[in-house]
This record gives sequence, structure tokens and C-alpha cells, in this order.
Amino acid sequence: MNKEILVDASGVATRVAVVEDGSPVELYVEQEGSERLVGNIYNGRVQNVLPGMQAAFIDIGLERNAFLYAGDIVLSDDPDDMIEQMPEAKNIRDMLKPGQTIMVQVAKDPVGTKGARVTTHITLAGRTLVLMPT
Repeated sequence: MNKEILVDASGVATRVAVVEDGSPVELYVEQEGSERLVGNIYNGRVQNVLPGMQAAFIDIGLERNAFLYAGDIVLSDDPDDMIEQMPEAKNIRDMLKPGQTIMVQVAKDPVGTKGARVTTHITLAGRTLVLMPT
């Protein structure tokens, strides 16, 4: 099986094609200026914690800080521990402190004046499998 990746970035759009044995299998097109952030993983720093909203704002290096809801925070790598944590709602002040470094993945692109929405539940998607290390 002969597999090739062809890239054309000469126009207003970047096009990437995956070709197997001379036949196109996948095609990706990205318009200039419309870069998506969903799926990107960042090592961010907690800027402020809002207990009333059960949320925190995370600096991930973008123009606006990202929004992290308390329900999107995974506290443990052990799935059994995650199930035990579900019934009781944890206070976000007990989970995050300003200045703390945290790894997050963008779940929703920024819209208008709002920053991106992020989660600590990291997933890496491939063609045939999704790796979920948390």
C-alpha cells in the first residue's frame, strides 16, 4: 500500500489530501483566517477562580482567557475514583488556586467577546482510535 500526503498552501485556503494507491482517502480544507482551536492542548495558568460561577479563567496564551467550568475538571486518573466523585459537587476553590499550572484542551472555540471553553479531560483522536489518558 502506497500512502502519500499532499499539501497545497498556495491560495487563500490550505488543502491537505491523503492518497492511498493513487486514490484520495481523506481531504482537509482550512480557509485562511479561520483557524479552529478545538482539540488544541495547552499548559495554562489559572488567572482567577470564581466560586459563585463554579468556574475559573485560564491563561492559555490567547487574546482572552479560557473558561473552565468545575464540572469539566477531572481530579483523578483512576476511573473508579471519578465515579465516586460524581455525586458530590466539589467547590472549585478546593480544586484550583490562582497561579496554578494546569493542562487543558479546548472544547469550544472563542465566540465574540467570550474566550474559549476548555476541559481537563484530554483526548487525542486518531483515524481508528481515541486515546483518553485521563
